[in-house]
Amino acid sequence: MTLGKQSFSEPVVPKFSTPTRPPTDPARTMSNSKQQLAYAICDFLSSSIKNGTIKEDDAEGIEVAIQCIGEAFGFDFSDDSVATQLSVKPATLPTIFDVFLKTQRRMSGSQKEAESPEVIKAKAEALKAAGNKLMGSQQYKEAIEKYTEAIAIDGSNAVYYSNRAAAYSQDGDHANAVEDAKRAIEVDPDFSKAYSRMGHAYFCLGSFADAVDAYERGLRLDPGNQSMKQSLVTAKQKLDESGAGKAATSSRGASGAGAGAGAGGLDFGSMLSNPAFMNMASQFMSNPAMSQMLNNPAIAQMAQNLMSNPEELQNLMRNPEMARMAAGLAGSPPPPPPEEK
Repeated sequence: MTLGKQSFSEPVVPKFSTPTRPPTDPARTMSNSKQQLAYAICDFLSSSIKNGTIKEDDAEGIEVAIQCIGEAFGFDFSDDSVATQLSVKPATLPTIFDVFLKTQRRMSGSQKEAESPEVIKAKAEALKAAGNKLMGSQQYKEAIEKYTEAIAIDGSNAVYYSNRAAAYSQDGDHANAVEDAKRAIEVDPDFSKAYSRMGHAYFCLGSFADAVDAYERGLRLDPGNQSMKQSLVTAKQKLDESGAGKAATSSRGASGAGAGAGAGGLDFGSMLSNPAFMNMASQFMSNPAMSQMLNNPAIAQMAQNLMSNPEELQNLMRNPEMARMAAGLAGSPPPPPPEEK
């Protein structure tokens, strides 16, 4: 059988085709509020076509979308009678959305207003108090974190910088302690305790001339401060011993320690050659309480190591608390004053 030629032509595909769906079922159940929202969307899209917001080239596709939304939510947007049931006019979707945005901004503003200066200060003070507590338990790094959080909330409080300077010093980071003391002074030039912090940090770095200057400036603000007076005398003695203005002083300060120096800038050679220190150590070792403590094998072993190898003292001085105690025995300034409460 011979098949005749058949001609095939490409089907013409319309730009947009209207989907064919069963007619809307009036009995179809649908939340009225959802239908109203869907109708408002269709109304917004239809208005956007009429006012030119939607380009003419896109209008046909939007009209198809309006019909699809109506069928999905059970109404015919082209039926005027539907408008009386579902229209929210005189309100429109844009005006409703505008009210929402204004309400949202108002609520956001209310929340910011709730963060009054008093509330902000209270948060920062709570963090400072937490830092002070950590300082008391010798958790210096954690205390630094708390003071840093307080500063992030309120950077205009010199006490927070000063307290963090104390924490840095107790942790052996005297360079950062100096920087924080300077920041505290920038915030409040009349805050004498910041000069005390700075003097202590400079002393531990071996920068005795800078320590003397800091203590003197602090005493000009607080002439009756006995702690700073004592620290100034000690710093001047160290400056005289080292030779005022010698390059060795600044070199030692830059490295944080000289020959024989240990944690916190302590000169262990001077300590061990100091008769007062050795006499006090002797009395301490002969104390009955000390004898009882040496019954502990671990303590006895540590004492034996110290007696047989004085260099072990440097390892012991890595403990900030022991370093502070030794500093007092060696003639260093007392530790920084307690944190502001």
